[in-house]
Amino acid sequence: MRIAFFGGTFDPPHLGHLGLARAAQQTLALDTVLFAPVAQQPLKPSGSSASFEDRVAMTQLAIAGQPNFELSLADAPNPAIPSNYTADTLTRLRQSLPTDTDLYLLLGADSLRTLAQWHRAAEIPFLANLIVAARPGEDLSDISTHLPAGIAIQLTQPNRYRLANAQGQQSQLTLLLDTHYEISATQLRNSIRRNPSTQPALIPEPVLEYIHHHHLYE
Repeated sequence: MRIAFFGGTFDPPHLGHLGLARAAQQTLALDTVLFAPVAQQPLKPSGSSASFEDRVAMTQLAIAGQPNFELSLADAPNPAIPSNYTADTLTRLRQSLPTDTDLYLLLGADSLRTLAQWHRAAEIPFLANLIVAARPGEDLSDISTHLPAGIAIQLTQPNRYRLANAQGQQSQLTLLLDTHYEISATQLRNSIRRNPSTQPALIPEPVLEYIHHHHLYE
């Protein structure tokens, strides 16, 4: 099995998220992409606009009927865990999967650029292979400078890299170039806030209906 973990606020989930996940699925022949709304991101202390329950409901609506997409509650709120750290989530997820599962972490280039600041950052590339999506025209020629210290990187084929550390662990990093997901959830929320009856074409219709029905972002 080849499974990708796709965590995010999904506030709201939009067509950019779906397109990014589909590009990753097609490029790496993934069996499943797990969409995981996060309760609280440590590097985004301001939190989300919609509640976790609403974001879960919207994400479920967004991926309904999409082959190979599933909802994950791996990053659900937990009173015993003040912050949802990706390394901890991936560790728990890997422990719940068969040992021969190929696990991937799907993230945007903006997240890669902060990776070195993440909790247990040096472990993350070896808990899951990395899939990094670049926006149209985005330059990632300096990708090695964004990796945590102590990780060596080697180009193995176009847009594919081998990662290794001093302990002998290896992983891979795949670049998805020009995935055309230049969609801002902040702009979508602001559009709805300015005009609650707005119909942003970049939000799946069932999600938009949920937003209007529950008066989110108004």
